[in-house]
Amino acid sequence: MEKEKLVIAVTGLNNTDNPGPGVPVIRGLREAQDFDVRVIGLAYENLEPGIYMRDLVDKVYMLPYPSEGSEKYLDRIYYIHSKEKLDVIIPNFDAELYTFITNEKLLNQWGIRLFVPTLDQFEERHKSNLDKFGEKYGVLVPRSRAITNEKDLAFLPEGFEYPLWIKGKFYEAYEVNNFNQAVYHYHKLVAKWGLPVIIQEYIKGTEVNVVALGDGQGRTIACVPMRKQYITDKGKAWAGIAIKDPNLIELTHDIIRKTRWRGGMELEVIKTEDQKYYLIEINPRIPAWVYLANGAGQNIPEALVKLAMGWDVEPMTEYKAGTMFIRYSYDLIGDISDFEKINIYGEL
Repeated sequence: MEKEKLVIAVTGLNNTDNPGPGVPVIRGLREAQDFDVRVIGLAYENLEPGIYMRDLVDKVYMLPYPSEGSEKYLDRIYYIHSKEKLDVIIPNFDAELYTFITNEKLLNQWGIRLFVPTLDQFEERHKSNLDKFGEKYGVLVPRSRAITNEKDLAFLPEGFEYPLWIKGKFYEAYEVNNFNQAVYHYHKLVAKWGLPVIIQEYIKGTEVNVVALGDGQGRTIACVPMRKQYITDKGKAWAGIAIKDPNLIELTHDIIRKTRWRGGMELEVIKTEDQKYYLIEINPRIPAWVYLANGAGQNIPEALVKLAMGWDVEPMTEYKAGTMFIRYSYDLIGDISDFEKINIYGEL
């Protein structure tokens, strides 16, 4: 029986030292067992490596930044849809999710399906709301506070002391040990991501992460925990290993069950020496290391698309612990004509 062919658009093609999830998501889609795929890459910068990976993407279109306004953004999506007849879009950046979430009904009317968190889910898991999230769902979390002035770093709020973490609104986190370090990273984060900046209590322990997928009804469709083996100066995992940790898996199931999480997610957790688990962050989309889950036996991008299409999806409960991933640099050779086309026409 011939498999259905879907046209799927994917953002996050910036496969650099601060990689986006787009390329590993596409690799998962290419390995899907239950459908064939035509992949449309959606890019924001003309040097995103995924643009030029001809074995992964069939066509690429440039997008305006979401900050330029939802009307301009949606006009571009509509143009792309008129050319490609998109079945599904998989957004992979926090900064674009709000636009997709708040316009999901409109996109559905056009015939485009998404599988993203609800607006309430997206808002309540913000770094600045982590204290309230922990209290509401019975999860251990470090103290966190949103700040909008560097003076708050000189006179720390009650309960905070150095060392602590200072985090950007959307991305990046730095451990700081004193006021001068904090001020330096504060201005760096404000310039890049805007206000607020979040300060977070430092919890001593081992960082572990989980990539997971919720069906929106409380079921966990996929769940693979990972321990970082090598971390870049931007805090990104450059190598990691799938681990067996029943307590971490139960924590993930518990959060998805209580929140009725819809879509992909990444949990960042600190495991202390006394076996306590502190949730330090929830990223409301598939993370850049998702291909480790594929290697371990759970194809999360495929399952997400099937959920978006309204197809039946059974939970994946098995994976191979000890599966590793290691990122590497690779020189992708292309032609200047491709660069010119993406610059002049906004598509390739």
